[in-house]
Amino acid sequence: MISTSLGGIGMFLLGMILMTGGLKALAGQSLRAGLARATGNRFLSFATGAGLTALVQSSAAVTLTTIGFVSAGIMTFQQSVGVILGANVGTTFTGWIVSLLGLKLSIGAAAMPLIAVGAMIRLVSRDRIAAIGEAIAGFGLLFVGIDLLATGMAGLVNRIDPSVFPEPTWLGRWVLVGIGFVMALVMQSSSAAMATTLAALHAGNLNFDQAAALIIGQNVGTTVSAGVASLGGSTAARRTAASHILFNLTTCLAATLLLTPFIAIVKAGSPALEPAPGPVTLAAFHTVFNLGGALLFLPIIKPFARLIERLLPEHEPDLIRRLDVTLLRDPPTAVEAARRTAIDVAAVVIETLRDYVTHGAAGTMRPRLEAADRALAETRLYLANVRTPEAARAAYQRHLSTLHAVDHLDRLIEAAGEPRSARTAARDPALRDMARGMLDEFDATLAWLKDVEKPAPAGVLEAMSKSLAEQRKQHRPRILEDTAHGRLTPDEATDQLEAARWVDRLGYHIWRAVLHLGETPVPVAPTGVHTDPANGGNG
Repeated sequence: MISTSLGGIGMFLLGMILMTGGLKALAGQSLRAGLARATGNRFLSFATGAGLTALVQSSAAVTLTTIGFVSAGIMTFQQSVGVILGANVGTTFTGWIVSLLGLKLSIGAAAMPLIAVGAMIRLVSRDRIAAIGEAIAGFGLLFVGIDLLATGMAGLVNRIDPSVFPEPTWLGRWVLVGIGFVMALVMQSSSAAMATTLAALHAGNLNFDQAAALIIGQNVGTTVSAGVASLGGSTAARRTAASHILFNLTTCLAATLLLTPFIAIVKAGSPALEPAPGPVTLAAFHTVFNLGGALLFLPIIKPFARLIERLLPEHEPDLIRRLDVTLLRDPPTAVEAARRTAIDVAAVVIETLRDYVTHGAAGTMRPRLEAADRALAETRLYLANVRTPEAARAAYQRHLSTLHAVDHLDRLIEAAGEPRSARTAARDPALRDMARGMLDEFDATLAWLKDVEKPAPAGVLEAMSKSLAEQRKQHRPRILEDTAHGRLTPDEATDQLEAARWVDRLGYHIWRAVLHLGETPVPVAPTGVHTDPANGGNG
């Protein structure tokens, strides 16, 4: 019977892996889009976390994606706390599935055809249809595992009964909580640990109070994966993981201290669920204490987030703080982290150029441009380690666009660092006016770079770039004429022509960088546009 129970746990875990994998593949973009939209307020973040966790049946998937989003700058740390609270409530949905369908209705035998159908769909299909088959097969295996687990536990009732475990006295409850934590840690799944506990309660191996204490410990065990995932990650990732761990520890502590009245309240409502407190009531207990913990934390999310920020201060250089190596396992999020870093670099470079054009303080340009150049080099190295499959069209196109943006920013920094052309443009009235004509566009670009959720001013910048190209073409004959009349030496003429090209290049690379950094990825070389004045290239 022990082997049957172990086989049931293994079958349940395999079913969870397949079902969660299939659901994640189906809801991958929905999961990312849903989390990205969870930026309104704490209640929206909470509801999003709960709903998405119930949908994909994996609090770890939602938590790890949230950590990635915070690292990439897609959501703030404070917004992530609401999602984490919701994920803790959403994960209790598994308990209801196990208790109502797996134990109360015992549909294990009826689930056998689901395994066959799901496996067949998975074998003969691709993409989303294959993911549906995987989820169906996993769903069937899940209930076969529960059936085996329940059978095994029933066979052990003469060897393992409530007397084997501590009673939930003041000391005994802490021992039971510790056992629950170890169960989740060893199984690497709080869902599997909870299913085992529900099956043991159903078979009579545990009494309700003992099972409740075990469930509390298992709730803490689920934080281990988030903690491990944050190791070596950015400060944002460590903060999000720390909030997850602290919330679960605090909820566990409160539930353990108040275990007796808590159980009494849940048992009082038990007749509405089942004749005597059993697996369904335990699933309700799991939901109630997680919901209670979330309601306790929701009003204090801001001070709680500030506490975590004080405990884990920011240490990374500001420009590359988003380049978290732990995100590389999720290419779309890693590319977004690189894109946001490129946006930060663009803001530094354009602000530096604006200050120079306005005030002419060339001495302050070099250190700022060097810092931006170092950050851009790190971004390029980071992107070199991202592997985006071409089949994922949106993510692949975003990857390409980000690479093009980085290339244009690299050329922009190179151009901005040419002191001779900068000095010539500052001295010549016509070139100075040409450069100052970009100031309004600089301001519009900087405003967008600080709020990239708005449409990028690509059209305005394209018009600016075309205007600069036209001015450069008109400037060239005048320079050559002045040279022919002796008003300029050949060297001075060369400097002025180079300076005109310099101003044109600045405008061109700013436009192309912003175009590629925009929310919608663009084709590499749209038709009907002028080319890079430096080398005739496009992109």
